[in-house]
Formats: sequence, C-alpha cells, structure tokens
Amino acid sequence: MELAILNIEGKETGRKVSLNDSIFGIAPNDHAIYLDTKQFLANQRQGTHKAKHRGEIAGSTRKIKRQKGTGTARAGSIKNPLFRGGGRIFGPQPRFYGFKLNKKVKQLARKSALSYKASSNNIIVLEDFNLEVPKTKEMVKVGNNLNIANKKSLFVLAEQNKNIYLSSRNVQGVEVITAGEISTYKIMKASTLVLLESAIDVLQATFEN
Repeated sequence: MELAILNIEGKETGRKVSLNDSIFGIAPNDHAIYLDTKQFLANQRQGTHKAKHRGEIAGSTRKIKRQKGTGTARAGSIKNPLFRGGGRIFGPQPRFYGFKLNKKVKQLARKSALSYKASSNNIIVLEDFNLEVPKTKEMVKVGNNLNIANKKSLFVLAEQNKNIYLSSRNVQGVEVITAGEISTYKIMKASTLVLLESAIDVLQATFEN
C-alpha cells in the first residue's frame, strides 16, 4: 500500500512511500498479539512481593501451653499461622513473571499490530524533521497540524533524537520511540502511529531479516 508523506505542517509533500504488504498487509493473528502483549506486561512486573512465613517471624519458640488436657487444639509456637501475628501460610514470595516467547511469534504479533493500524488508516508517514532546541510547544503544534492532538499517538523515529524526545515528554498522550524499540503493546495502545520516513526503512529491514 502507498501513503502520502506529510510535513510537520500537516500538508502533503507530493511524495509517497510504499509500505511492504508482507509487514503492513497480512491477515492479523489475534492470539499472537495477545501472547506478545501478555509477555510485555508480565516483564514490567517487579515481582518483589514478600510475606513472612512462620520461620521468619520474630518471636519465642517456647511451647505456649501443654500438649494435652487444655480442651483446645495443641499448639507448639506463638508463630503458628493460626494465631494473630503469626506467619502466613503460602504467602507471596519474590518471583519472575516473565515467560519465553518464540521470536517468530513476536514478529508475527508486531506485523499483525501494524496491519491492524494500516487497515484502519491510523498510520501517518511524516517527513523527517528535527527541533533545534527542546520545546514542548513545537510538538503540540505538530500534533495540531496532524489532527492527532486529542489522541494517543506513537512517534517512531529511525534513531534517537534527544530534542524531539524532550519536547514530547510533557505532552499528554504522545510517546516517542525508535524503530528498534517498537512493540506490539505500544502499537496497539496508540490510536495513531506516526512513522518518520527514515523509520520505515529501518522497520522493513528489521522484519525482512
């Protein structure tokens, strides 16, 4: 498919770019998207939750009452989980929530997400630009010119650009990443995908390898 290349004023430059149908035009695989998104979110979890079991509770280990003759259940320690202040039975322990996902599944998921955006006309190809100094007002102006001011937008650059990143940091709903950082979760989360012209070559080269 072909898309017109816009400038930061929101006007067509008269040039067009061809998007590879094997990346932006496949039949989306919803299950691959689900798995890749699930792995991405699982990797964000710290997994540092911890509860103390009876062996870690501070307290006496003295047998609190005689074994028989009390008319109640036997008890050997004040740290028994059945008592207030005792240890916790099967409490949470530190763990890693991530899981393995094959590279081909992840690649299929990203292609599927890109295809969804392409089929719904939510991809904008923007001419390469640069900001001389970090200025939030300039990124707001770009968003207004592209009619994406009130939408969640994902700007994809070919390489890191500090001024563009700093300019977008305080703009609500705008995120700037490089083509190498693109993920299924971020694609699906954004309402509009803004691809810089040079980033398309990087994306297509990445998926062709």
